Amino acid sequence: MRSVRTGDAGAEDQEDGTMPDSAREAELLDAERTLQAAQRAGDVAALDQLLVDQLIAIGPDGRRYTKAEDLAAHRDRTSVVEDLVEEELDLLVLGSTGVTFCLARVAGTFDGTPFAARLRYTRTWVHDDPHGWRVLAAHISPA
Repeated sequence: MRSVRTGDAGAEDQEDGTMPDSAREAELLDAERTLQAAQRAGDVAALDQLLVDQLIAIGPDGRRYTKAEDLAAHRDRTSVVEDLVEEELDLLVLGSTGVTFCLARVAGTFDGTPFAARLRYTRTWVHDDPHGWRVLAAHISPA
């Protein structure tokens, strides 16, 4: 099952020139799917573009990770996502802030140990015109 929560799909452009939430929601959905593809491919360059430098992520092990640590793990292949199958996806957008809630089956290796788990990802995204949507914070837990 996959669901995407959307706001007022009929909203007009706002007086301040910002994009209506429905367009931002479509862009956020695309960014989430691009991030998932980059994780599966181990695409460090794409991940670098999708994560803010100040990223803080809490992994399923409860440890705190930075952007540099996350990119290094993908670059060094100590974190390898072989399979990521989205089961559910909800999203919320309010102005230039978005949150994605993803439930996925994930398999791969971490620090040389194979794993397969059902994980729930909660990601807080920020949007700006030069970069589009990027992840500011993430929390991953077993589901």
